[in-house]
Amino acid sequence: MAKGKKTGGGSRKGIPNKATADVRAAIAQIAQNNVEQVQEWLQQVEDPAKRVALFLDLCEYYIPKLARSEMTGPEGEALNFVLMVPPKRAD
Repeated sequence: MAKGKKTGGGSRKGIPNKATADVRAAIAQIAQNNVEQVQEWLQQVEDPAKRVALFLDLCEYYIPKLARSEMTGPEGEALNFVLMVPPKRAD
């Protein structure tokens, strides 16, 4: 391939490939078909901590976790914040 020449192949950014889309659709269908059973399965778990952990794990598939971001100042320095408490209002 010549240097700097575009081939036009590959997928565009942000567009999942067909296999990924098909797998996600299949998982979504399985989840929809088993909503009532999931509630029963969770109720069968005796340990409350385990039950909550399983529920939270399931939630991640419906409500994705937000990516964590780190904020830094110029040249990677730490940021300094000053919190100011507003004065009390005279009523």
